[in-house]
Amino acid sequence: MQAISASIVRSLTHGTYCTCADNSGAKEVMIISVYGYKGRKRKVCSAGIADMVQVVVKKGKPEIRKKVERAVVVRVRKEYRRKNGVRIKFEDNAVVLVDDKGLPKGSEIKGAIAKEVGERWPKVAGIASIIV
Repeated sequence: MQAISASIVRSLTHGTYCTCADNSGAKEVMIISVYGYKGRKRKVCSAGIADMVQVVVKKGKPEIRKKVERAVVVRVRKEYRRKNGVRIKFEDNAVVLVDDKGLPKGSEIKGAIAKEVGERWPKVAGIASIIV
């Protein structure tokens, strides 16, 4: 994974429910693991902004429910700091479903996404309406 310009606060842990911000058919997902997480044995994995996570779809269309998918975290409620001193936080925790290469499954993203997501996942930022 590519480094980003903010100091990440890893606030989304295993079992966190997030809203799905794209039009792929999923409404609510639950984080079950984090890709690239290196931690101590039996420690609960955690994710922050622009991390790729493995999720299970809890609410949404019947054909996508109960499926394990990959997703990228685009919004977090926990405040984090950028290098220029600005502190950013959003209203909700949100993810966007992606495939193995990081290409988004939906064709549009509802709401704003963080600038750090665009640095690491340019294809996700390409379909976003607002980048903060």
